[in-house]
Order: sequence, then C-alpha cells, then structure tokens
Amino acid sequence: MEAYKIWVRRNKDYVHSLESLTNGLTWILPERFSDSEIGPEAVTSILGIVTTINNHIVETAPSHTQSRRVEPSSFPFSLGITLLKDLETLVEVSAQQFYGEEQKWSFMAITEGIKVLLRLTILQKSGYKMLLHGGETVNDQSESDDLDSQRNVLSSKPGPQGVSSILKNHQGQTPWNLEGRALSALNRFGENARTVSEPTWLRRVQHQQEVMGPSTPVTETPSLSTFLSEKGMPGGLFLTGELMCILRPLIYVLLVRKYGARSWFPWLTSLGVDLVGSGVVSFVTTLWHNSNDFRISNNEKSELRRRKLLWALYLMRDPFFTKHTRQRLDGAQKLLEPIPIVGLLTEKLIELLVGAQTRYTYMSGS
Repeated sequence: MEAYKIWVRRNKDYVHSLESLTNGLTWILPERFSDSEIGPEAVTSILGIVTTINNHIVETAPSHTQSRRVEPSSFPFSLGITLLKDLETLVEVSAQQFYGEEQKWSFMAITEGIKVLLRLTILQKSGYKMLLHGGETVNDQSESDDLDSQRNVLSSKPGPQGVSSILKNHQGQTPWNLEGRALSALNRFGENARTVSEPTWLRRVQHQQEVMGPSTPVTETPSLSTFLSEKGMPGGLFLTGELMCILRPLIYVLLVRKYGARSWFPWLTSLGVDLVGSGVVSFVTTLWHNSNDFRISNNEKSELRRRKLLWALYLMRDPFFTKHTRQRLDGAQKLLEPIPIVGLLTEKLIELLVGAQTRYTYMSGS
C-alpha cells in the first residue's frame, strides 16, 4: 500500500488525467441508464472510489508546504461522505432492480441518514462552522487567517526591509543620499549590536523556530451549549439554517417514500426547507458580517453561491420535470433536429439529461 501511495504522489498529474478520461467515457457506456443494467453503474462507482482514494492520498502527502490541512480525526469523515456518494448510485440501481421502484426509497433513506450522521459529526468537530460541499471539504480558516496576519506583521515589522521601504519613500529620496546612508548605517549598527548581545543558545532556538515554522495552536472544540452561549441568538439562527440544509435531503426522501415521486408535497417541502435554511444562513452572515463571530471566508461565500446554484436541480425533479421541463426539452429537440450536427448533439444531450433524471442520486444535490 505504501508503494502505491508513493507512486500516486509522484505521478499525480498522470493519474488525474487518466481518471478524468475514464470518468468521462463512462457517460457513453451502453445501457448506462437502463433499469435492469447494473454493470455500467458498478464501473462508474468503482472508478469514483479509486479517484477519491487517490485524491486523498495526494492531499495527505507529508509535506512542510502542504496547502491543505488534513482533518484532525481518527476517522476521515469527509472521505467517508465522498465514498458514500460514489456508492449511492449503485445502491439505488441495485435496490430498484431487486426490490422495485417503491422499495428503493427505503435504501435511499438509509444512505441519506448515514450522510446526515456524518455531516452532524463534522459540524460538531469543526466547532459548528459552515459545511463546505456537504462536508466533503474541511472548513479550516486558520491557514488563511495566519497568512494574512503574517503579511500584516511583515509589512509593519521594523528591520532592514522596513527601513529600506522608509528610505525609498522618504520625500522621494533613495538610500544613496547623505541622509539615507546615515540611516542605513545606523540600522546596520543596531542589528549587529543586537546579534552580539544575544546569547548563543537563544540564536540557536530562534533558528530552529524559523526552520520548523510557526507552531499551530491546538484549539478545543466548543460544545453546543458553549457555542450557543457565546454566539447568542445569531449563533442559534446560524446553526438552525445549517441543520435545515443538512436534513433537507433526508426529509425529501422520507416524504417521497410516503407520498410518491409524482406528488407535489415532497417537492414543495424540500424547496421550502432549502429556501428557509439558506436564507437564514445568508441573513445571519449578512446582518452580522462586521462581527468576528460571523465573518465568513471566501470559501464560505463560494459555498453559499453553490447552494443557490443547486436550486436549479428542482427543475429536473418530478413532478416539475414531467409537467414542465420535459416539454421544453422535447420542444428544443424538435426545433434543432433539422440541423445536421447540432441536432445530433442536442438529441444525445437530452437523452443523457432524461436518463440522469431517472436517478435520484444524480439530482439530489446531497
């Protein structure tokens, strides 16, 4: 296993290109969206699992300049969610073939329930921060905060760099005039005096700290009661919005299991939970954006935009798809069919969209 990890890390570009090619070819496998064919979905799931594991191997490579921090946990819950998403389509197709269309929703409820438990665990271990990509990406703002603080310290730190910048900007003068040479000499004298006065053991410790880099303080994860007491009402609203976004897929599956996929009640309920949950989170982060407790990072802003883009999937879910979207797609296909190449590509694209729409896992946004 260690030999495989070393090979993947050394050839990560080649592995990534090969994975992208094979994953793209799976969309044109024969009988990809057939109700009775499990083979293509099994191939897709296996390739997805291999891709996920390879990405995890690359991201967890031991390096002093590693840009992404590995999740500090005995079990990588983020990796567990990704692997489960790679398997859920195969579970759906197998359940539909062996147990029927109605019973498959019980298996979908189990998979969504497991994802809810994993996401709740990630939410708790992260200190109740916003989940990124449904918990697949670790929300760690300390690295960007440390980088910004280091930049601020360097920009304001006295020393040769600070003096040189002052010299360059002091009334348009340069260090080569009389005043500049005097200040430069004074600065060198101060640096030499400080070096001589410092003991040898202190300079050795400082050198080791420079080589090893700044130590990362270990922060204790706050409990739920501590979080609510410190954040107050905004914290409660934020946590409520996140819980609604986490529970939304499970609520939808349970309602479809009871009322059927052609009922408007699961569709409208899921849409309402989505709108309210995302709206509450956006409301808190916008109204209290000046507070350090709810100042969101760029990754969290992108996450809010991603959640809003996922609302487009409601156009592909029944009953809206059957009564509205399908008619628009058929009209577009008839309109573009006479055009030689465009008509053929449009027909294949619509075929893929209609086939993907039959799979809950492709349109779940979970």
